[in-house]
Amino acid sequence: MTNSLDSLIIGQQVRHHRKRRGLTLEGLGQLVGKPASYLSLLENGKREPRIALLNDIAHTLEVPVSSLLEAEAPTRRAQMEIALERAQNEPLYAELGLPHLKATARMPDTALEHVLGLYEALRERTLAATSTREGARVANAELRSEMKRRGNYFAEIEQAAADAVAASGYQGSHALTEGDINQLAAHFGFTVARERDVPSSVRSVTDLRNRRIYVPQRDSLTTRSARSVVIQTLGHFALGHEDPADFNEFLRQRVEANYFAGAVLIPEVAAVPILAKAKKDRDISVEDLRDLFYVSYEMAAHRLTNLATEHLDLKMHFVRSDESGIIWKAYENNDVPFPQDANGAIEGMRLCRKWGTRQAFHSRDKFDIHYQYTDTADGTFWCGTHVEDNRVAAITAGADFADAQFFRGRDTKRHTVSGCPAPTCCRRPDDEVSKRWDGLTWPSVRPNSHVLAAMPVETIPGVDLAEVYEFLETHDS
Repeated sequence: MTNSLDSLIIGQQVRHHRKRRGLTLEGLGQLVGKPASYLSLLENGKREPRIALLNDIAHTLEVPVSSLLEAEAPTRRAQMEIALERAQNEPLYAELGLPHLKATARMPDTALEHVLGLYEALRERTLAATSTREGARVANAELRSEMKRRGNYFAEIEQAAADAVAASGYQGSHALTEGDINQLAAHFGFTVARERDVPSSVRSVTDLRNRRIYVPQRDSLTTRSARSVVIQTLGHFALGHEDPADFNEFLRQRVEANYFAGAVLIPEVAAVPILAKAKKDRDISVEDLRDLFYVSYEMAAHRLTNLATEHLDLKMHFVRSDESGIIWKAYENNDVPFPQDANGAIEGMRLCRKWGTRQAFHSRDKFDIHYQYTDTADGTFWCGTHVEDNRVAAITAGADFADAQFFRGRDTKRHTVSGCPAPTCCRRPDDEVSKRWDGLTWPSVRPNSHVLAAMPVETIPGVDLAEVYEFLETHDS
């Protein structure tokens, strides 16, 4: 018998066909020359039968031997019995210390359903526990490390994006029009619909039955953002993504889909000549990419980091952070000293107050580009920071001192010195000031209830499936 055959399924097939013939174990044993105890072990998956015996059993039961070798269990009941047996062989089940449970003929199907359902829920919760905040940070660190090794350039995604753009009929260096994007969606077999009631827990909802991609209406999602969301959604299909099995896979798929969206909306074939000329003129700028291709500043900044090392021989860093300096996402291949935890993760860490991405919030004109040089223990770095209109976050793109000569804003006079991670830089008050105020102040902390919230246990964190399904039911046609 080959290793590809499943003794549990074979046993269920033998039992199924034996009962259909109205034979007992003793009766079948007399006909094939085997004791009932042996056949019982065979039917329970405890014995792997030889092909000769299977031929004898098939002949006796008047069925083709192939029917005993089917890959699927013969009935729903048989499927549940097999699932129960396999579950009890798993280490997680063994940790419960329960006696072995045999699925006898007297056990109702509902009892089997309950046992299997409870165990599956336990298994899912146990697996979800690996997606803790710490696990998520480790996954982030591993992915960022890979991105750095690749210079944040994914050739295979660039090719997939180029194929998709070509299929839409796009030609030239202009921004993709809404017609281009609708044509791109049609290439993948979808239409795009804007609806007011798209669930707030998602950026888009894809109806695979009716082949529609739903995005919020313009009063909830700007045109620039909607373009990005549609292409990100299409990216999952263009890149062959399947339902993520864990948080690591979910994170990678998000990064790849975002990269695909940038590569479609700012096509490599159009952007590289523009950037090459800008480098020659020493006038590279994120805002030019933003305006030329009608995308957000964040997408333009990240797209520049995608192409800079591969095509311009420039190493860069990119960071999105809030006013308090907390990093939301970041990338570097120029060795800028982002703060890290013990696992090498940078998301959630606090940037030095002297860095441009934090200084920009206190700039005279918060909504102009804040250019700055910063001296660190690892060298001097230049950056340009854009504070978003809602002041929720800032986007920074930068390079080391030697490469700054190719960027607009290189002549800035702003220059700071950062001593982080030394606490004397900006994490600890001045000694003289501390003496004056120690014990004489009581800061009232702004509530941050999210820090007490558990990491979502869903594979796709934060998605309210009940709300999504209700939305699809409403719009199904």
